[in-house]
Amino acid sequence: MANLTIRPVRSKADEKLFIRFLWDIYKNDPLWVPPLMMDREKLIDRKKNPFYAHSDMELFLAERDGKVVGRIGAIVNHNHNKEHSDKVGFFGFYEAVDDQTVANALFDEAKKYLKSKGMTEMRGPANPSVNDEYGLLVEGFDRSPVVLMTYNPKYYIQQFETYGLKKLRNLYAYILSQDTVYSERFLRFNEIVKKREGLTFRPINMKDFKGEVDRIKTIYNKAWAKNWGAVPMTDAEFDALAADLKPVVVPELIIMAEAKGEPIGFALSLPDINMALIHNKNGGILGGLYHLYTKKKKIDTVRIIVLGVIPEHVKTGAAGVLFYETAVRAKKLGYKYGEASWVLEDNIMMNRAAEMMSGQRYKTYRIYEMAI
Repeated sequence: MANLTIRPVRSKADEKLFIRFLWDIYKNDPLWVPPLMMDREKLIDRKKNPFYAHSDMELFLAERDGKVVGRIGAIVNHNHNKEHSDKVGFFGFYEAVDDQTVANALFDEAKKYLKSKGMTEMRGPANPSVNDEYGLLVEGFDRSPVVLMTYNPKYYIQQFETYGLKKLRNLYAYILSQDTVYSERFLRFNEIVKKREGLTFRPINMKDFKGEVDRIKTIYNKAWAKNWGAVPMTDAEFDALAADLKPVVVPELIIMAEAKGEPIGFALSLPDINMALIHNKNGGILGGLYHLYTKKKKIDTVRIIVLGVIPEHVKTGAAGVLFYETAVRAKKLGYKYGEASWVLEDNIMMNRAAEMMSGQRYKTYRIYEMAI
């Protein structure tokens, strides 16, 4: 522990140190996708990010002899605790060198902060919430992360578990291929459900973007209300997310599901822009835009980020048809693969739908928790 200190992030210079430490950990990892610095700055900006209107967060840096060797965030999401009647504090933005002493000191500091706020459990990683990047990669280290998914060294598993954090839930990622996704059984199933439920599907109307966002917001907060760990997004959070995603959305890949003319579900998929951003080594915005422009045609994968229907239609098979409609539209646009992520390990309907489309479970992420 000699010469190891933990201190809070207090300035813009500290925030840059906090973000740039990523490059120290991953600079020699060919699978890592450097984030855009601008996006990381926005994510931890406690004045501008609407998440912090209802949440508290403290960021910490671990330093040894003046050099950053780790970082962590401690988060109290008051909306989560109100929604679930919990006293759960979260940790996130975790990065550390391969040294258990550093890991222990970081977790101790996060735990101390959360206890001071009256929390009784520490859960994570959440960066900073369930509606952002979530979970620790524990299986599937042979592939780069897709857009808005986490990535980490394998030794973090040992650091977490040696400290005493226990598995709470696994989150699955499935890879789907246009070569294997279609089957006669699945096609028959889709036609039966569409006819029986009076389902129709359409892409979002970009000319009515605000109206479409409002419709999606209503469906999202209703459809995910009872999901484990889910927290309804505030209007400000939803609007900020929509504004961030608007430049990269493909309208045909945001699909509205309607039953007899009434909106009952939606699917949101994004091209895996990480396939371009992996070449943007320094995380600059101009370099990112250059690689997105010049490598757009090489992106052959989409990520199915959100897909679901309101509770009244959960058992109708409509979600499975949304999977199918996503695949059909992605194929027309030339995409060969899709990642469906993430899916809770105990979400029977969604796991079944992914398997029905010959999806291969190829990555696992984990949420940990411990009493504090």
